[in-house]
Amino acid sequence: MARRPAVLVIAGSDSSGGAGLARDVRTLEIMGADALCAVTAVTAQTDVRVLGVHAVPPEQVRLQIEAAFATREVGAVKIGMLAESATIDAVADALQSAPAVPLVLDPVLRASSGAALLEEGGLGRLRARLFPLATLLTPNIPEAACLAGEPLDTDPQPARLVGWARGLLAEGVRSVLIKGGHAGGEAAADVLVRPQAQPLWLSGPRLSASRRGTGCALASAIAAALAAGADLPEACRRGRAHVLALLAEAQACAPAAPGSEVGLARIGSE
Repeated sequence: MARRPAVLVIAGSDSSGGAGLARDVRTLEIMGADALCAVTAVTAQTDVRVLGVHAVPPEQVRLQIEAAFATREVGAVKIGMLAESATIDAVADALQSAPAVPLVLDPVLRASSGAALLEEGGLGRLRARLFPLATLLTPNIPEAACLAGEPLDTDPQPARLVGWARGLLAEGVRSVLIKGGHAGGEAAADVLVRPQAQPLWLSGPRLSASRRGTGCALASAIAAALAAGADLPEACRRGRAHVLALLAEAQACAPAAPGSEVGLARIGSE
């Protein structure tokens, strides 16, 4: 029997279990991949509030990454919450010394509650150190606007999303998937933008569900598919299918309000 592919997850813990490493590990299990973990921060949070963040010392993060690669073959890496600039440097140094594998970078900037999950000044280090290593960057619309240095538009036009993505490609990222869950309309559409390729729109119906940790789930599911040998478009399709299944489950469990209609399913980022 063939050994399952392994994905190294570099991310923070979430005491509520809704996002972060807990969501990542559950996602990888569902997607048929084993999880190796490097913990970057320990958070105390609920579904509505971040109570505290304790960053793991950067040297310990680096050692965790080195130990993961020494343990077994790593098929892909997924990066989530990094918390501090020094941690970003430690992660970049460790990955530059490790075998090159697909890397999915979810730029976790804030929790769903609005609390910052990356220190001020960390974004510059993220751009400088990890963008050039990323196979895929997976911002949602608010994150993409922030990375583009533009004010948030709650419902940006498709051409604007593609423009933001192409700007990120110019910074060294090899591909960008902008998640469209925060936009309006009857369909929820993500766009995959790659150099020398037409934008690929991945669209599906909006559901009336909201669930924390779907950004983590999407990035981890994509990483699992890449580790299993899928190409990038197929990996993104598998990731979306997994997230839609999570949202459909949440919708089925939620009580329906009288006269309610199908609305926005927000794909989060933490």
